[in-house]
Amino acid sequence: MTAIIIGAGASGLACAVRLKQNMPECEVIVLERMDTPGKKILATGNGRCNFSNLCAKHSNIVVDFFNGLGLKERADEEGRLYPYSNQASTVLDTLIESCEKSGVEIITDCTVTAIDRDLCVTTDCGMYMADCIVVACGGTAQKNLGSNGSGYDLLKSIGHKITPICPALVQLTSPSKYPRALKGQRVKCNMTVLLDGESVESEYGEVLFADYGLSGIVTMNLSHIVSENFASPDPKKCSVSLDLIPDMSFEEVLDYLNRFGNLKGILGRKMSDIIIKRTDGDIQSMAKVAKSWQLIINGTRGYDFAQITEGGADLNDFDDFESKKVKGVYACGEVLDRQFPCGGFNLNFAFYSGIAVADKIAGKQ
Repeated sequence: MTAIIIGAGASGLACAVRLKQNMPECEVIVLERMDTPGKKILATGNGRCNFSNLCAKHSNIVVDFFNGLGLKERADEEGRLYPYSNQASTVLDTLIESCEKSGVEIITDCTVTAIDRDLCVTTDCGMYMADCIVVACGGTAQKNLGSNGSGYDLLKSIGHKITPICPALVQLTSPSKYPRALKGQRVKCNMTVLLDGESVESEYGEVLFADYGLSGIVTMNLSHIVSENFASPDPKKCSVSLDLIPDMSFEEVLDYLNRFGNLKGILGRKMSDIIIKRTDGDIQSMAKVAKSWQLIINGTRGYDFAQITEGGADLNDFDDFESKKVKGVYACGEVLDRQFPCGGFNLNFAFYSGIAVADKIAGKQ
């Protein structure tokens, strides 16, 4: 049996390793467009590879898979799982070494240009006939790390629907001068996304101010709303409201200001000074800003900075990751329309779906 896997990222490499575990005699060939495999893995988790989360569905399967390859994990207080070394290279090295030991062939600098219903794979370095094809070439986020959206075209060519895509888990941009003035400052707050003044969704978490606008986990998790809005033909006016002191009511903040005259003891000098400057020191206005500071949002930083792509191959066209359009074609990872919040959930899905595809091919599901 010959299995062709398109893409040597998280899902593709996990699928290749599991296929060889399930069927040692299977010929497994991984075709990778970039010059080296797993570039995006190295960039995840700020170079530490937050590969799963204790709260993620199927995390036990992912952890058991890596434990079986000799990789030990550690969890932080949020349940995020990292390799014990705290180095993303450990995850990639483990996968590559497992591929090498089991006889998986990884061909780099190889661009797939077409697949067909006869399970023929056409590339710029030759043609391959397969018994099964696994499309694992990611979405559109961070093209320089390998994801250029080519998987969507491959699946569309055999009849699959691709849902609308846009950048997700991405920073927000703002024309306001205040994020730039607060560059590097972090605050735990409630963020609410407003479209035409109406509240759409809120989340509590850390916001990081930057010269372009806003970053941080809560920003990234809510960014899909902003992306969807600006991707629409008639986008609404977008802003975010920040409750900088969610542990105190408006009245409590007002009492504090009446007593001390500023918020340095709560928010620090820099933030407090900016609030004073913005409100001309009016106590009532300062309390309002502290509890609902609105900033105009004019977009996101786009695919180049997005962690993942929202949208993708419609899951209704698959049965447990196997195509309903063409028997023997499978898809896993980010190319599918399946997204999760920050914290290792998306990478967990990439690894799990690759494992699940391999198990399905081997008839172990």
